[in-house]
Amino acid sequence: MKAIILTMSTGNGHNIASHALRNYLKSQGAEAIVIDAYKYFNRALSKLLEKGYLFSTKYTPYVYGKFYNSIEKHDPDSKLSWSRFANSFVSRQFARYISRQEPDIVISTHPLAAVLMSTYKDKKLVDTKSVGIVTDFCILPYWDMANMDYYITANDLVKNQLIKKGVAPGRILPLGIPIDLKFAQKGDKSEARQKLAIADKMTVFIISGSMGFGNTEKYIRALDDMDEDFQIISVCGNNANMKNRIDSLRTAKTIYNYGYVNNVDTIMDASDIIITKPGGLTVSEAIAKNLPMILVDPIPGQEDRNREFLINAGLASGASKITPVDEVVYQFIHYPQRQEQICHMQAILGKPNAAKDVGDFIIKFTNED
Repeated sequence: MKAIILTMSTGNGHNIASHALRNYLKSQGAEAIVIDAYKYFNRALSKLLEKGYLFSTKYTPYVYGKFYNSIEKHDPDSKLSWSRFANSFVSRQFARYISRQEPDIVISTHPLAAVLMSTYKDKKLVDTKSVGIVTDFCILPYWDMANMDYYITANDLVKNQLIKKGVAPGRILPLGIPIDLKFAQKGDKSEARQKLAIADKMTVFIISGSMGFGNTEKYIRALDDMDEDFQIISVCGNNANMKNRIDSLRTAKTIYNYGYVNNVDTIMDASDIIITKPGGLTVSEAIAKNLPMILVDPIPGQEDRNREFLINAGLASGASKITPVDEVVYQFIHYPQRQEQICHMQAILGKPNAAKDVGDFIIKFTNED
């Protein structure tokens, strides 16, 4: 079996899900390759989208939120659609490339890539099975324009959102967002702390995402002022300036501060609480680890919607200007029942084996006549 997995570099979640799925398929003897749908044949457009996304979400999030809201109201049949405009710059050479590869299936983890594939199939440029994987807890614009054979969603509740967009229920499988299988099992806290060479005591984990967005310093200062006894792990991703600023803080509590790491699974095992942005992949990993979450600093647009979904589904709590992060941590510490409620809902709705379950479905689907 041969699979092509199309991703796009607007945020890192689509890439993480793509590689998690690829790794599982390869472990089962399948041939699987990951391709950035725009970067492969139009680097200028890919760079524009990637840099534009990173700049706008970091420096002008309000503007990005307004743009997101506008495209969310798109008309699927409009010839002026942003997806049609963007995809028009991706060469038919890409369609010919895919055809020459003779894949059994093409999997898309981004809606623009899915629409691109649908366009190729409608024009008879590509003839292959297709699956779309929704990597958030909301339905991003343009998924309803894609004509996939099947769609994968995070759970049944997100499946319902896609049904409301007009997709037939039988074409939607709530198998979960693919994450690395190392998150599928929750490890022992004390053993994880020993691996990290940190004290065996209550631990609050603050992660800023791969790009180090957010107000991590502010949260650390607020937590440091609390009387309760706990330690803090901070992961700043690729934001070296943030790491340096946190390293220079003088605090009463012990802080273990890191830049980019590849052992987030172990850090989650060592932690009692995670404070994170509501990105689809980090959230999925935390849910798989059954780790109580406090959501902060959503990027306007999909992360706003992820946050609303996760809090309303009982999968997390949220901090804000009105209810600051230290008050939510105080609630978690003094009312462990709140943590238990969240962990209970995570156990119900979580999909820790999503990469395996999605991969097994794809293998089965491609083997069907």
